[in-house]
Amino acid sequence: MISSDIIRGYTDIMILYLLLDESSYGYEISKKISNLTNSKYVMKETTLYSAFTRLERNGYISSFFGDSPGDRRTYYKITSTGIKYYKEKCKEWELTKEVVQIFIKEVKKNEYNQDLY
Repeated sequence: MISSDIIRGYTDIMILYLLLDESSYGYEISKKISNLTNSKYVMKETTLYSAFTRLERNGYISSFFGDSPGDRRTYYKITSTGIKYYKEKCKEWELTKEVVQIFIKEVKKNEYNQDLY
């Protein structure tokens, strides 16, 4: 399981990615994140809805109620500003990976199977 501290800055990318092709609602987005990551990351409900609030406040997504009878779910749709933001965050992620990779190395074991570092 991935620590929420590690991934916190990239929850927006996940949500916006899932909204690129179609509008969706919270529970469905949460399940898709879990499924796509093979349950290696499960976004908490509070994290998800905080992100929705922040993304909508910044104009990256818009919300609307479902249009079928009895469907009172709140759906979210990415905006053109949200698409631009998504692209910026993807570029930022590439740079982040490049920088962090500098500090990643395999830890070797000595003949007694103890970490050398």
